[in-house]
Amino acid sequence: MIGPIHIKAKKGEVAERVIVAGDPARVKQLADMINGKLVNENRGLLVYTGEYKGVPITVAMHGIGGPSSAIVFEELIMLGAKVMIRLGSCGAMVKGLKIGDVVIPTAAAYYPGGIFYQYTRDNVCLGLAPHYEVLNALIDEAKRQGLKFVVGPIISSDAFYAEDPEFVKKWTSRGVIAVEMECATLFMLGAFKNIKTGALLVVSDSLVEELGFADAEQLRPYIEKASKVVLEALTRIPIG
Repeated sequence: MIGPIHIKAKKGEVAERVIVAGDPARVKQLADMINGKLVNENRGLLVYTGEYKGVPITVAMHGIGGPSSAIVFEELIMLGAKVMIRLGSCGAMVKGLKIGDVVIPTAAAYYPGGIFYQYTRDNVCLGLAPHYEVLNALIDEAKRQGLKFVVGPIISSDAFYAEDPEFVKKWTSRGVIAVEMECATLFMLGAFKNIKTGALLVVSDSLVEELGFADAEQLRPYIEKASKVVLEALTRIPIG
C-alpha cells in the first residue's frame, strides 16, 4: 500500500488517539492543551502530537468537506490512528440551540454519490454512525462536566452555500437537528477501516434563527469547554 502523501509525519509521530478539526485556529487551540509538537504542516494540514494526563494524543486539521477530510483520515490511519473524534462546528436546524451549544451526533445522513459512491461503488445508503464506545464516552463525559448538549442525527452536506428553507424543512422532517460537512465521511471510514470514530460539534450558527455566525475567536471559550470533554473521553476509550 502507498504511504501517506499529504501528511509527512513519520510512523510513531501520530498517536493512536486522534482529535480532528477543520479550522486551523481550533487545531492550534487544542495543540496548546496537549503541549503539542508540530509533526506536519505540509499542504497546510497541521498535525500536532502531545499528551493529555500522560496519554499520547494527536490533533490534526482535516480541511473542509468529505474529499479533503477523507485524505486526512486515511493518512492518519496509515500512521497508526485507532480512535478518531471530530471536534467541529455545526449549524443548528432546530430552534432553541444557541451559539456554543453542543450537538453529539448519533448518526450522519448524507447525499449518495460523490465520495460515497467512489468508496462503495454502488448506489447504496450506508448506516453511518459513530462507534458505540466513543458515543457513550462523549455523552458520559459531557454529563459529568455539566456541558449543555443534545444528541441526535445530523446531515453532512457537501455544499456550504446551497442550504435553503426547503433544505431545512426536508431534513428536519426526517429528524435531523444540525448540519456540517465531514462526519458522514469519518463514520464511513471508521466502519471500512475498523477504527473507532465519533464527533462532538459546537453550534456556530443557525439555519432557523437569527444568531449570526460565530468565528473561531468567538467560539474559543466554548471550544475550551468542549475540548475538555473530548480529551477526557478520548483517554478512556480502549484501543482495539
